[in-house]
Amino acid sequence: MTVLDNLAKQANRLASDVQTSLKRARVEGERRLLQRQHRAALEELGERAYELVRAGKLPEEPLAAEISAVESKLMEIEAKVTEVEGLRTEEEEAAADDPSKDAFPMVAESPAETSTGPTPGPGWEAAERFFKHDS
Repeated sequence: MTVLDNLAKQANRLASDVQTSLKRARVEGERRLLQRQHRAALEELGERAYELVRAGKLPEEPLAAEISAVESKLMEIEAKVTEVEGLRTEEEEAAADDPSKDAFPMVAESPAETSTGPTPGPGWEAAERFFKHDS
């Protein structure tokens, strides 16, 4: 009987440990959710305060450093957008001069070409017939 008693004790201890772990995991998940909600609320508060300062309804002095940091990041974002647009234009110009398009017309590289499907090239219909008859 002592072996069965020991096994029963271990099983009870294991069940208790599992329940404690599950409860701890649930509480930790709830804490993380609350932290995300708190950060979202702070973000909304910051956006609203920024809007009020820009509208002149809130004095800028107590938030001058934070407002300056926000505007600095906005200017950096605009600079990156301009840089990306410039690179995109360069890529499009380079693609227009790409001789591989003449050699391989069935290969599409630009998003406009891929959204409408592959560009049919020589032998495209024969390949489609082959694969349709194969199945």
